[in-house]
Amino acid sequence: MVQVRILVAEQGALRAQGRGPGRWKLPEETVDEHGNVGHRHHEMSDAWLVGRASELVAVAQSSHLAAQLDAASEIDHILAEAQGRGEPRIVAQLLRAAAVVRLVTPGLVDMSDPQLDEMLSHCRRHGLIVLEADARALRGRRFLLGNAEDKALTEIAAALAMMLDEEPDVDPVFDKRVWDQLLANTFQDIALVLTQLGVYEMADDVLAGANNALRESGQPHQIYVHLVNRARLRIGWGLRLERVNLHDAAHEQFRVASGLAEAAEVPFRQSLHPGRRDMDAAEQVPILGAAHALTNPSEGHLDRLWSLRGLSMYARELIIVAIALARCLVEANRLDDALKVLDDTRTQMEHDTSEPSLVLSLEREYAHLCGPHTTSALQAYNAALELELWQMRESRVATLQTRREHERLTRAHGAIAQQALQDPLTGLPNRRALDDKMAELIAGQVDPFSIALVDLDGFKGVNDRHSHAEGDDVLRVIASTLRQALRGDDMVARYGGDEFVVLLPGAPLHAAEAALGRAVDAVAGLPIDLSRGVTLSVGVISLRPRESANQALSRADSAMYVAKRQGGCQVAAVAGEPSAEA
Repeated sequence: MVQVRILVAEQGALRAQGRGPGRWKLPEETVDEHGNVGHRHHEMSDAWLVGRASELVAVAQSSHLAAQLDAASEIDHILAEAQGRGEPRIVAQLLRAAAVVRLVTPGLVDMSDPQLDEMLSHCRRHGLIVLEADARALRGRRFLLGNAEDKALTEIAAALAMMLDEEPDVDPVFDKRVWDQLLANTFQDIALVLTQLGVYEMADDVLAGANNALRESGQPHQIYVHLVNRARLRIGWGLRLERVNLHDAAHEQFRVASGLAEAAEVPFRQSLHPGRRDMDAAEQVPILGAAHALTNPSEGHLDRLWSLRGLSMYARELIIVAIALARCLVEANRLDDALKVLDDTRTQMEHDTSEPSLVLSLEREYAHLCGPHTTSALQAYNAALELELWQMRESRVATLQTRREHERLTRAHGAIAQQALQDPLTGLPNRRALDDKMAELIAGQVDPFSIALVDLDGFKGVNDRHSHAEGDDVLRVIASTLRQALRGDDMVARYGGDEFVVLLPGAPLHAAEAALGRAVDAVAGLPIDLSRGVTLSVGVISLRPRESANQALSRADSAMYVAKRQGGCQVAAVAGEPSAEA
């Protein structure tokens, strides 16, 4: 049964029991009287898996290598458990978590490729648009780490087209709070890549989308991460403005970043960040401490910044803290120390390609402090170079917009073609698509090949007692649940009204009966506010040699009525013609 709707409540209950970072564990194995090994699954609900994955991502993003490697190992076990259950939305979220942990762990970045490719294909297969856009954003991040900026631009353009141009419909299976949090994650992952590319205005617009999603539904950790991301964007933007001598505008960006850092203190104390709660976030989170120092550089920030320099893990943190520290050292009349900090950081960044705009700001800072040793000609060359880089930035924005529009048109064209074969209410293949697929499978002489006809028990009463709009909602939820309960190769089509047909190529009758039984159980187990008590009656048959599509569907229909006459909410599998006495 899909457990997404109870995700938020269950995660909160687990945290209330004191099961924070480092205190979670996989359930103990159990052995029944027959010697079969199992797990105590009450501790491994879908909500538990997603909640634990969120903790592991937070640990990996804020810890050093040993903890990161442990997180990667554990998240692989959790992902395998979710894949064994097969609920598509849970699997997609755990694929994302597994990819993110690898992207932030030195030595594992290349190993993120299989997870990202699988996440993308999985989300496409199951129509999970928001998570597909997130996969694109994470692939963009991966390409930047591999010095492939052009590919990153293509990926992020596709993500923008999906999230801003299509405005994906709410998935009715998700609780609203969970849905909003998925939106926020995707917007933040897109904005991170745009920030890395130096496209700050567009990144700021995207983060506004994340802010809207979190306004009502954000949990403390997500709000904390969001504020850190916004502060990091503003700092990068300010440093970029300084490079073209817009110092007042730059200072305003630093001032906003400092305000965001101050706002992050409250959610930090309830976040998943594995830090100390008796210390300010600005003492432990490099971006936040640097934001205060850049707003008002002074000797008073030095102790904090030296400490934050040791805590810095990523290029963005190392560069921003180094620049802030150098400015405070200059205020303390320690120019040589400032130059050494910057030069050491330049050496560290020598082979890093993830933050091209910040690296240029680092080089500018170093050159600026070496001012007495630079010639006027070199200064003039630097000014001309910055102007060219600013123009290149505008070209990058234009390229991004062009590719975004191309992706939008491509997807729109594909959607028009798909609509001819898609039921507009449920999103499932329609009768035309069903006829085409059956003809293809029958002509290809697929053997074994099972066919099922599914009818909804009690659906008419939903329309009578409630409304046709309520009935439409029930149809959408049940269609989604039916699709999720079956294999990726199986086809679920809307046959008409409240009837569906399922094609199970390669499935013998007994396997098809078992699979459809799981679907019946999944629908019966839906919360009453989703299903309104509707259940499934299913008739399944195995295609006979030289049998036509119409003959097979007629037999499946007869079998479905066997299930109806036996009380409904069950599967009737009929090897031959159903008997008259049934």
